[in-house]
Amino acid sequence: MVEVRRVLVLGGTAEARELAARLGGEPAVHVISSLAGRVRDPRLPDGEVRIGGFGGADGLAAWLRAERIDEVVDATHPFAAAMTANAVRACALAGLPLLVLRRPGWEPEPHWHLVDSLDEAAAALPGLGERIFLSTGRQGVHRFAHLDLRFLVRAVDPPEPPLPPRTELLLARGPFAFDDEVALLREHRIDVLVTKDSGGPMTRPKLDAARLLGVAVVLVRRPPEPPVPVVETVAAAVARLRHAG
Repeated sequence: MVEVRRVLVLGGTAEARELAARLGGEPAVHVISSLAGRVRDPRLPDGEVRIGGFGGADGLAAWLRAERIDEVVDATHPFAAAMTANAVRACALAGLPLLVLRRPGWEPEPHWHLVDSLDEAAAALPGLGERIFLSTGRQGVHRFAHLDLRFLVRAVDPPEPPLPPRTELLLARGPFAFDDEVALLREHRIDVLVTKDSGGPMTRPKLDAARLLGVAVVLVRRPPEPPVPVVETVAAAVARLRHAG
């Protein structure tokens, strides 16, 4: 009888969905994907799915033990720092291996303004332009609420107030094509693009459109990676999990 390994994938990204699909085809692996539940209508991965929080690192550790999980893969968004920190501590408490799957970040370009937080991004804006395309997701928009600039905010779900006084909200889910991003920046006469270093090709077109149109870019750097093994591709994650098994 083949022993089945139980793998928890902390997901919410395209890489997490691809990993769940790849591992789902492995006869000796049972995958459970976990989503935080912050998006109203998330794209669900293949296989078993759990939605909602665990109650911090201690709650996650207890869940890992109760569900007899053998390995954990953190394939969350590069800016999900709190979830990653909880995963590191929970796996240490439960005595389980943790692998981080993180797509590589973008190579900075000379005209980009690199900052370490949304607060720093907000502080940089008054000297850069008047019409801001804020593409940082629904969380953290309140960091810009004190600025009397024109904001176009794009998110999957509406952000919670407070919002900047002059805000236009665009609810949309990517990926977005290059030509569409160019048209959007032109239509709204955008001066500055504010975004996070999410990395990968899916959200890259807005940066390429900004370069074409001479739009300034304020890019929020990623938080540091945790002191655990990190891979950049789904193929590398699958290979590492196979080797571990």
